[in-house]
Amino acid sequence: MFMKLHLYLFVVMGMIFMVGCQPVKNATPVENISTESNNTDITYHEFYLLDSIRIVLNDGISRSKTQNLILYALPNGNSIEKTMGKLKNDVDDWHFHIQYIDAQTRWLRDQTCESYSVAYLEAPKLSWPAWKRSHEDYGARITKVVDTLRSMYPAASLTLNSHSGGGSFINGFIDTRDSIPQWLDRLVFIDSDYGYTTDIGLKLDAWLKQDASNKLVAFAYNDSIALYKGKPFVSATGGTWYRTKMMRRELAINHPMTKTEGADLIKYQSMDDQVLIILKKNPGREIFHTEQVRLNGFIHSMLFGTHEESRGYTYFGEECYDRFIQGTTPEFNSTH
Repeated sequence: MFMKLHLYLFVVMGMIFMVGCQPVKNATPVENISTESNNTDITYHEFYLLDSIRIVLNDGISRSKTQNLILYALPNGNSIEKTMGKLKNDVDDWHFHIQYIDAQTRWLRDQTCESYSVAYLEAPKLSWPAWKRSHEDYGARITKVVDTLRSMYPAASLTLNSHSGGGSFINGFIDTRDSIPQWLDRLVFIDSDYGYTTDIGLKLDAWLKQDASNKLVAFAYNDSIALYKGKPFVSATGGTWYRTKMMRRELAINHPMTKTEGADLIKYQSMDDQVLIILKKNPGREIFHTEQVRLNGFIHSMLFGTHEESRGYTYFGEECYDRFIQGTTPEFNSTH
C-alpha cells in the first residue's frame, strides 16, 4: 500500500513544445567513461552527454556484435540505480523495487538467442518533461543523444523504450522531426504516452509503413478513474488511458486491429503484427503505473512480434526474472 500511495509521483503532465530542428548528422564524442563490472559477462559504462544527461550502458557482449540496443528513457523521480533494481531489504527506498530493468534484461539474454545492450537515459533533476521545458532546442539535443549512442553499436537494431516521464523523451524525438527515421526499429510507451498527439500519430503511421518489421508497443491502465487519497489525480483526457485509446483509434485507420478482451486486459493487435496496445482495466480505481513495467512489461515490450513472445512469461503475470535480481547495484561515480 505504501508503494501504491506514492506511484502518482510518476505521472507526467508536461506539455510538448513544438520546435523545428534538423537531424544532427555527427555523433557527439563520448568522454569521461568509467567502467564497473558486475560479473564476468556484463560491463557497465557511465558517462555524460550535453548538459549533464547521465548515461549508463549495460553491455552483455562486444558492442560490435550487439544485436539489440535499447535506449531506456527513465521515469520521473527514478535514478538509474533505482531503475536497475535490486533485491529487497529493510532499508531500501521503494523505488528500487518497481521496475527491475537490469533483471529483465538479464532474463532476455538468458532466454533468447539474441544479445541485448541497454542505455539508461537519466535527465537532470530526474525529469524529462522538466528538462524539455528548459531547452527550446530539445529536439536537436535528443537527436544528439540518440545519434551518439547508436553510433557506438553499428550492427544493432535500435529500440526507443520508455516508462512514465520517459515518454516525453520519445515524443520530443518525434515531434521535432519531419519523420521518424527508418533506422529506428521499435518504439515502446509503457504507460508513458501522455504527450501523444494526432501529429505524432501521423508520423508513427508513416514510420510503420516504411518497413513491415517496425514495431510499436503501448501499455496503459485506466488512470482516468484511479484515485489517490480518494481523489482523481489526472484529468479525463490527460492520462495514458485516454491518449493510448486515441493512438489506437487513429492508427487503426491504416492498421486494422483485432481485439482480445479478458477479465483484466484488453489487447489490440494490428493484423499486420506491427502494433500492440494493451489496456489494463481498473474496476477498483487503483494505481497500476509501475506494475506495467515490473510484471514482465519490459520483457513483453521487447519480444512482441518475435518467436519468443510469451514464452516462459506472461505479461501482467508473476515476475519471471526473480533469479536475475542482483543483491546490489553497481557503484558509479555519481549516485542519487
